[in-house]
This record gives sequence, C-alpha cells and structure tokens, in this order.
Amino acid sequence: MSTLANQTPSQSYASMLSRLALQIKTWGKALGFAQVGICDTDLTAEEAKLQAWLDKGFHGEMAYMATHGMMRARPQELHPGTVRVISVRMDYLPPEAGFATNLTDPNLGYISRYAGGRDYHKLIRARLKKLGDQISAELVSLGFDAADFRPFVDSAPVLERPLAEKAGIGWTGKHSLILNHEAGSWFFLGELLINLPLPVDIPIQEGCNTCVACITSCPTGAIVEPYVVDGRRCISYLTIELQGAIPEEFRPLMGNRIYGCDDCQLACPINRQAPLTEETDFHIRPQLKQPDLLSLFAWSEAEFLKQTEGSAIRRIGHKRWLRNIAVALGNAPASPRIIAALNARNHSEDIDEIVREHIEWALNAQQSRLAESAATEQQKARRKTERMVRIIEKGLPRDA
Repeated sequence: MSTLANQTPSQSYASMLSRLALQIKTWGKALGFAQVGICDTDLTAEEAKLQAWLDKGFHGEMAYMATHGMMRARPQELHPGTVRVISVRMDYLPPEAGFATNLTDPNLGYISRYAGGRDYHKLIRARLKKLGDQISAELVSLGFDAADFRPFVDSAPVLERPLAEKAGIGWTGKHSLILNHEAGSWFFLGELLINLPLPVDIPIQEGCNTCVACITSCPTGAIVEPYVVDGRRCISYLTIELQGAIPEEFRPLMGNRIYGCDDCQLACPINRQAPLTEETDFHIRPQLKQPDLLSLFAWSEAEFLKQTEGSAIRRIGHKRWLRNIAVALGNAPASPRIIAALNARNHSEDIDEIVREHIEWALNAQQSRLAESAATEQQKARRKTERMVRIIEKGLPRDA
C-alpha cells in the first residue's frame, strides 16, 4: 500500500483528495457536527500572541498553558506526521435556556449553559474517532494505508480556536471565542489531527466591526482589550479553574454565577439567531435547570457526585462547588434562611479552610445586608411617624 502524505502531487491524486474532503464533511454532519472545516498546521502567527499572554500571567493557575509552551501552536509536534487539522463544530445551546429568568432571581444558581447536560469531551472525542475510522476505511478501500489520526477536544495542548478560524468555522470575536454568522458562539470545537494533505478551507471575514458589547458587558472586566482575556478576572476561571480562594474584589461581581459565565455571549448580537442544539445530551438536566441555591448548597458530597455524574461540573469537586455557592449566597438578598444554612454548613466536617473562609465572607455579607435592611425599615417607620405627627399638629392642634 502507498501513503497519501508521501505521494507526488498529480491531477488524479488531487482530485481524489478533494473528493475525500467533501466526503469527510458529509460524514461529519452525519455524525452530528454542524460544520466541518480543514486547515494546515501553520500557527506561527499565534506564537507571539500566546507568549505575550503567558508573560502577562493571564493564564493564572492554569500552569498547563505554560508547561507545553509553543507546542500549543505546533500541532505537528503534538502528533508527529500531522499535515492537516480537521476542525469540527457541535452546537450546544439548549432549549428553554431561561437566561434572563435565571440571572434575574439571585436565589437561583446560574450555571453556564454548556455545562447543563452531558460532558461534551467524551461525546465529541468518540464522534471524531468514528470520523477518523471512516476516513481510514475509505483509504484502505482505495488501496492506501489507513490514516494516522488523533482526536482532541479541549483537553490537549492545541490552539483550537485559531485552528477553527483557519478552517473557516468562524472568526475570533473580541471575547476571544469563535463566532459564526449562523451559529453565533454557542458551540463546542473539536480537532482531528491527520496525516493527509487534504485541500484546506478559506477563513471567513471577521464580522465584529466596531461592536464592543462583550467588552462592556463582562461583569469583572476580564476582556482587557479586544481579543485579550485576563483569565484571572474571568468568572469561568474563578469558578472552574481556580483551586484556591476567589479574590474578594470579584465576589460581589459574580452575582449568582456558580459555574462559568455566559455574559459575553449573551451580549453579542451575532448570537441572536443561534440555533438550538440537536443533541439531547446537551439539554439541561432537571436538577440543574433554574436551581435553588439553598438546595444545591445542601447537597452532600455523595449527592453532588450522583447529581453531576457524566457532567463537566463534576470535575471541580464538591468543595469548590460549595465555595462557589457560598459566594452566590453572600450576594443574595438578606435572608435568615440563608444565614442558617451558611452557619450549618460552616459547622459541618466536610469542608476545608477555603470553603469556610468563603462561608464566613457570605455570612458577613448577609448579616450586613440584614442590618442595613433593618435600618432601612426603621427609617421608613420613623418617617411615617414624623409624617403622622405633622398631620396631627396641623389637623388636630387642640389634641396634639
């Protein structure tokens, strides 16, 4: 058998690769990918930007971002022999997302909509593996060696967004996410690194123009300049990646967001007509749809593991889950029920010092708000009394 990557270019060879590229896109869509694009492996233009981002410490505690260095921008080093990357898009926007309903009620926990259903990593990786197997089977049937490929989904040192941009999946928005005119940004990305010199797709033109809605809408000011996100300020980083204590300056800004944040996507006008996902696995689980903060806070570790089985949420663990919810409870309206729940959890044995510190912060915030509320009610009562005195003095001077 002969190997495609080493073949001398010829008209029939190029024609076969073009047909195969079209077939790959057909197979990809049959596997549930909304879009499939192909690009080369040259990301040299991204290396200086990546290094500058790392040098500024914007990756925070995500040491793995720096550990692999420039390998992230060199797919051919990650999987030797790679000459092309097949980039795929899978939409995840669930029906009945209830964004405004969720954010309006501070007693409900807000979970980024990508995490409400099944963990996407295994699902997309398995589909990419099937796609690679189909490609190999086709090559073998044509008398060639099977393809050498490797699937990746957001878990390896590869710059998936620049690859998706090169493959024509979309353009990079000012919030650093990939945007597509039809799909907005509500989609997952996956990559199949492969040793076939397939024809590449053409990148699409950027469509953000002068819009800065994502920048001005970020609750913590994490988008420090167009296309640059300081991860240390991002609520997704603070609630998911950060292992330790959430800096106090960001806690009041987090509101009721307990796992991730969608604000930069919600503000983006490109997302107004985004399609709903066709994958029922990405629909929000009943226990995570508009969830009551106190109910979530009451989960034991066993219940947390059961309720988040197969979910991306599970990887942060029960303690960070409690840490995040404690912050949201601290931001909720003053409530004796919340104070009681915080006190009860503070005296439990299944928390560590980090969780306890966040609970104490929440208790201080709640008690302070309760005192302010009581003072406000006293002021209202005093003003009513003063008004009544004026009425009496004016209307009933004899009996005043």
